Amino acid sequence: MYNSVMKDKPLSPKINKLTWGQIEVEGFGEFKDVKLYPGGARSWNWTETGTEHTPGVQFADVEELLAHGAEIVVLSLGMYGRLKVQEATLAELAERKITAHILKTKKAKKLYNQLCKDQAVGGLFHTTC
Repeated sequence: MYNSVMKDKPLSPKINKLTWGQIEVEGFGEFKDVKLYPGGARSWNWTETGTEHTPGVQFADVEELLAHGAEIVVLSLGMYGRLKVQEATLAELAERKITAHILKTKKAKKLYNQLCKDQAVGGLFHTTC
């Protein structure tokens, strides 16, 4: 998938469906938690970086999205907002001039799908609590 608006950069995959504990990504299948980025998607396994609900999303969780060309990130907090985002993560994104949107998962999905039409967006999606 390519888009002339993004000068032949790959588009970020669209989220087709979101329910408690499951997210379906166009062209990539179903996941519990997922990392989305221009040209791809993969399961977001929190144990890779030791992420927990509190203190929350670490910069290490986001780094892969940027490596794949994301210039904007959407970080979901879970359906009820239990997942936090560390201040150090936000500071690092600000230093790199990366816009971060932090929302509960359903609102994050809606914004992400709007952005992925014509922008290099990455996302971390947590589908429970």
